[in-house]
This record gives sequence, C-alpha cells and structure tokens, in this order.
Amino acid sequence: MSAPRPWILSEVNYGHVKNTQYEVAVLPLGATEPHNLHLPYGTDDYEGTQIGQRICEAAHKQGAKVILLPTMPYGTETNMRQFPLAMNVDPSTLFAVVTDLVESLVQSGIKKVVLLNSHGGNEMKPLLRELYGKTEAHVFLCNWFKAFSEQEYHEIFTHKEDHAGEMETSMILAYRPELVARRPDGSFDADSGATRPMRMEALEHGWVSITRPWHLLTTNSGSGNPHEATAEKGERMMELLVSRLAPFLVELSHSQADENFPFVIDG
Repeated sequence: MSAPRPWILSEVNYGHVKNTQYEVAVLPLGATEPHNLHLPYGTDDYEGTQIGQRICEAAHKQGAKVILLPTMPYGTETNMRQFPLAMNVDPSTLFAVVTDLVESLVQSGIKKVVLLNSHGGNEMKPLLRELYGKTEAHVFLCNWFKAFSEQEYHEIFTHKEDHAGEMETSMILAYRPELVARRPDGSFDADSGATRPMRMEALEHGWVSITRPWHLLTTNSGSGNPHEATAEKGERMMELLVSRLAPFLVELSHSQADENFPFVIDG
C-alpha cells in the first residue's frame, strides 16, 4: 500500500498538518452532469482531481509549500435542468461555499488560494472581484481548459472542444478509461456532438450571449466531436498543463505577499 502523499489534504493526518507550514492551497471545482452518452457524470470532478494532484505533486517536488483540497463535485447547472441528475448549485450558493472555504484557509494561515476550475458553468471571476479587499486571502482563478493557446490545442487535438468532445474524452481515456462507454465494435457510445444553430447571427457569432439551454443546443448533452480521442492525447494535454501550472504554484509559494503582491514595483 502506498504512503500518504503530503501534497493531498485528504490523505494526510493532523499529526502531519500541525507540523507543516503551507503557503498555497489549491481548490479544484468540478461538477456532476451528463457528458454525451459515453463519459461519466463525474468527468469534471475526475479531471480537476487528476490535474490538481499532478500539478501539486510537481510543485511539491520543486519546493512549493502547497496543499491540494478535495474537489468540489457540484457546480452551476442551471442551463442543464432538463437533463436528469445534473446536480445544480446556483452561482450565489457556490460563491458562498467557496467564500467560507477561503476563510477557513485564512484561519489556518494560508492566504494564497488557487481555484482550479474544471467546469465552464462555474463562472468564478465575479467572486474574485467581490472578495478583493474583503479577505486577507489572495485568490487566483485557473480555468485549466483555457491555460493554453489555440495553436497549442490544435497541436494535440483535431476537433474544437466545448463539452464532452475530443479533449475531455482523451483525458478520461488517459486516467479513467474503465468509465468510457463503448459499442461492441470498440467505438465510443456517443453521438457526433453536433450543436443546433441559433436563429440570430449575433448569437451564432458570439456578439451577443445567452445562457444556452443544453437540451435545445445538443442532442445528448455533448458539444464537440469525441471520436478521434485517444489516451495518448490526454497524456500530452496533462504534460502541457503540468509544465505550465506547476511552475506557477512554485513561484506563488515563494513569493512574498507584501502590499504590492503580486506586482513588480520599479525602484
């Protein structure tokens, strides 16, 4: 049996925690929702947990004083209400829970907090604005699915990703392959992930936005073609994320949280 990993809070005990000084806490934010016909409801939860473990492990090994919190498995699902067991937490409720957790960290002496978000419905930037100046914590937001350029994405994947497409399917194939549903011929038990067009040009091009009702937008909740996904592509994406986010955690851990943090002030 493997030993507890000291960068994962759920695996360590009080004897370890009370003798350890942490500088950075990482809180993954997930969701419980359908992902086309082939991926598990916990896809966002599994992604956030796996990415969090990998980046915190790499940062810990480079000297960062970092701790990974358990992943929050519920997120905002207001536009998926028509799908069974899409477990919704309204934005105001989500903000209140995260605020309480941030204050628990401050009470424990940790004032650098990274929200590692796996779910597009969790729009957390307004909370950062609301917390600024109201808490001693410095709160950072990382939507990991935006932590790379379009060019870098297309060096790995063929199809555009929105929800349960090639990238997410590749990630689950890499780290929870037993949960991907397949047909007898070995192909994914999924539709093409095609979405329905909207009537107005401004909506179609994104000049004007709405909260998209996914039961009208999609056939089976999938938006993005998953059928060229592979575990190897998921591993390549993970390598890119670790190379990008672990150094940030190291720098954040070593940075002094003075009155100018995180800016460089000349002179």
